[in-house]
Amino acid sequence: MALADQWNIIQNGLDPRWSDAHVVLSVEDSGRAERAAALLAPAGPGRRGSTISFHVARSGTGVGPEAVRRMLRRLDGEGIAGTLELVAASESAPATAAAKTTLAESWDAAMAGLPADWSDLLCEVGVTSSDHVDRTALLLGPVNPLRQKENLTFQFRVAQSFGYGASPGMVRRSLERVDDAGIPGTMRVLRLMSDTHPVGTQGPVWYVGGKAV
Repeated sequence: MALADQWNIIQNGLDPRWSDAHVVLSVEDSGRAERAAALLAPAGPGRRGSTISFHVARSGTGVGPEAVRRMLRRLDGEGIAGTLELVAASESAPATAAAKTTLAESWDAAMAGLPADWSDLLCEVGVTSSDHVDRTALLLGPVNPLRQKENLTFQFRVAQSFGYGASPGMVRRSLERVDDAGIPGTMRVLRLMSDTHPVGTQGPVWYVGGKAV
């Protein structure tokens, strides 16, 4: 059976509330285990001989189920056969009214902790399910979000007074739209620059993983 089909069976058998899963792949041809591990690299796999283990997360803190499915399809496409086994799975803790924080509230808290001379931010919004990805992208459209391919997150830039990035007010309004749609998620500031003065450019450029953001 194809590895992607095995993952579908495993995923369908999980409790609807599952948040994280520990999966092990046993590669039939030990000579192809190294290649299999390379194709699964975004999931941060651990390899021991022909056995490869990795984790899947729906919480936005790791590689999601759809990304895993795409990686396994690549293995299938290269004719790498094996057996996929679920080792363990955990469920999301029930959210309580007291613990729930909206994205707009998270934004307000982040703004309150920034230095007064901040000029540019790189921020991230994560959603809890792949079901919310398309709707969230639409609601965050005004801040020009960039979807991170291997997890359920979007990154965007913010500029306090000028340059490349959405204004703080626009960011808050966009986050309120996501909150109003009932989409749970998280918001955090990844990087910050203060008192920048670009010359002949729209703003500073961050390089993350060798790529400009």
